[in-house]
Amino acid sequence: MERPRPASSARGALLWAALSLPALTADRIGLNEPRSTWQQAAGVAVLAVAAGLSRRLPLAAFALAATLSLAATPALFTVSYGPALGLFALLLGLRAGRARPAVLCFAAVGCAGTARIVLVGVDPAPEWLVMTGTLLFGCVFPWLGGRYWRQSRELAEEGWLRAARLEDEQRLAEERARLRERARIAQDMHDSLGHELSLIALRAGALQVAPGLGDEHRAAAADLRAAAADATDRLHRIIGVLREDDDEPVPLAPAGETLEQLVARAAESGLPVRWEPAGQGPAAEPGGVAERLLHRVVREALTNAARHAPGAPVVVAVTGRATGGTAVTITNGRATQDGPRPSGGGTGLLGLRAAVTAVGGTFEAGPHEDGFRVSAYVPDAPARQPTVRSPGPAPFRHARRRVAAGLGTAAGVGAVLVGVTFGWYAYAEKHSVLEPAAYAKLRLGTPAAEAERVLPERDVNDPPDERAPAPPEGADCRYYRASGELFVSVDHFRLCFEAGRLVAKDVVPRIGLPGEGREEYEEFSQ
Repeated sequence: MERPRPASSARGALLWAALSLPALTADRIGLNEPRSTWQQAAGVAVLAVAAGLSRRLPLAAFALAATLSLAATPALFTVSYGPALGLFALLLGLRAGRARPAVLCFAAVGCAGTARIVLVGVDPAPEWLVMTGTLLFGCVFPWLGGRYWRQSRELAEEGWLRAARLEDEQRLAEERARLRERARIAQDMHDSLGHELSLIALRAGALQVAPGLGDEHRAAAADLRAAAADATDRLHRIIGVLREDDDEPVPLAPAGETLEQLVARAAESGLPVRWEPAGQGPAAEPGGVAERLLHRVVREALTNAARHAPGAPVVVAVTGRATGGTAVTITNGRATQDGPRPSGGGTGLLGLRAAVTAVGGTFEAGPHEDGFRVSAYVPDAPARQPTVRSPGPAPFRHARRRVAAGLGTAAGVGAVLVGVTFGWYAYAEKHSVLEPAAYAKLRLGTPAAEAERVLPERDVNDPPDERAPAPPEGADCRYYRASGELFVSVDHFRLCFEAGRLVAKDVVPRIGLPGEGREEYEEFSQ
């Protein structure tokens, strides 16, 4: 079992000491009804247990504080245990992750307080309002504040973690960009140099079969052709190492060379190629993305034709479509010359397919009759890839909004309850005032029915029994306020009835005037 840390134990002791102070002093300074010594000692002991449980079992700590408050008064509000009730509610919201157990505990406290008010309450309506207000402002509000504080800390921690993840993602993105740039340059080297080496091999082949060439020069031309083909294969293998499978290299600009110029340069090198511009609609915009992609497709197709089918006739047909795009078709027949073959399968066509489809075009490559055909269609306005947004800390924001909404709702309900409680208090106090002149006219022996005519409709809910003289035995005593002032101590009148007649009338002075104040009321009796 893990031992409690010294710092945690010290904080628990300080918490207990702070909460025990009002529990021990509230009775002595007159803020609570006096309690016996054993009741105060039991309350302090329960607070010590609650302080010890507040870190590991915050719900149990709050339940103990609520039990103490209910035991002290049915209305739940008491100066002795009110600070402990609010603080443990705050710790409950700060340290407990789930909200349902706390809500059930609040509901249980409300039900227990209501039952106790019904059974032992003096005036159930105002006591229930006080209990509800205490439960709302002394329990629910601190709990919501603790939950808001907890979620603020979690949101801050999540923000730091998110910042760290974004930094890692940025570094990975930069590394990925470097790798993709390397692959792009490598692919362009493959396409450009491979095409040029293929044309060199074609020129060497034409030189090899030229009439009137000596055997020594013919052998040199054959070696040159073989070296060019071997260099092409080596370049292909090196580029294969640099290129990643999911790379989609962006083609470099063809340095202003058009498709027709590319085909003408290949024909000058000895490749039997024919240019056939035809079709409807405009062709691709010069220098645009579509033009660069088509240039790359044609260059790769001519390179493959020179390497794989030397001597075969090649036809390059370009078609501008009215739908807003350009199509190109490169077709070659069967090889008519023997030449070296590459050692491995090419990745150029795979890269072309990925590049063309990435901008919304179509790409096809495969055998056609006795030869091979490559077809590509590129739209004039390439499709843009959707932007992928990184998910933000929305759950935490939503949770904070729910807590803030809960605080606002509780504040509104609390304001209504406070208003209703104050209204009831003012109504009850104002309608329990017996005018001094009416009190002075009452004589001992007056029938109760006659006295009822001048008495107010309500008597005092919380009579000052501790300051009043001993009542006559067997008499029914009622207390009335001498004035309608609120939130201050006022004089009270006590009328005691027995057998339907007034048998005693007394003035209970307000706090601070133990023997004074009676003479002014006795004047009305003269």
